[in-house]
Amino acid sequence: MDISSTILSTAAKRGPDKSTCPSEIARMLFPNDWRKHMKAVLDTAIELHRQGKVVITQKGIPVDVDHIKGPVRIKIRE
Repeated sequence: MDISSTILSTAAKRGPDKSTCPSEIARMLFPNDWRKHMKAVLDTAIELHRQGKVVITQKGIPVDVDHIKGPVRIKIRE
């Protein structure tokens, strides 16, 4: 599975009331060296956010994806 489809399927399984961490996606896809792939996972999540497919949040609040600082979560769009 690719990053985009893994993000979408994981977020969809959780539903709109729960979220997933980008590191969880990276661990699923790249269990031995997931840290190296965090930027690619986050970049893909940001692209999906821009397409309106997911929402990237911090502390449950949608975040400006052009100015992310700190940990984020990914939710499927309702």
